Amino acid sequence: MPPEAAEPFRRSEVAAYSALLVDSFRRLTGRDLVPGLDGPALAEALFRLPDPIVAHGTEADPVFYYANAAALALWKLDWARFTRLPSRHSAEADPAIQGDRSRLLAAALEKGWIDDYEGIRISATGQRFRIARTVLWNVVDRGGVRHGQAALIGSWHML
Repeated sequence: MPPEAAEPFRRSEVAAYSALLVDSFRRLTGRDLVPGLDGPALAEALFRLPDPIVAHGTEADPVFYYANAAALALWKLDWARFTRLPSRHSAEADPAIQGDRSRLLAAALEKGWIDDYEGIRISATGQRFRIARTVLWNVVDRGGVRHGQAALIGSWHML
């Protein structure tokens, strides 16, 4: 297996997106995800952070662009499969669950970020889990262009 498959943070586009995630989080929340790092060290530290982080794009049906190792383990997917997954598939198709998810994504879109996100999610194996204490933020570059939304999952437990 090439190193990029097990360690996608080594790819330049993933390192650049990692920097964007960290910078937008800092500007919106005033908090640091990986303080004092930049470049390849930042990308690796974000990927190895013990709290799951995921991010999706701005498509009509957003697709995940990023997941760190903790998120990949939680959803039981590898990088290649996760980064092709429409983000709505990270939760059950139940209309109540999808509606709640959509409502919280819209609230973060309007406010820039929220820190009380919680909900039920589902892994690739069908294992349901509850996420809580999650920070959901808009991924926006310094020019004001929105690249998607990201989530830092503060806690989770299997159901």
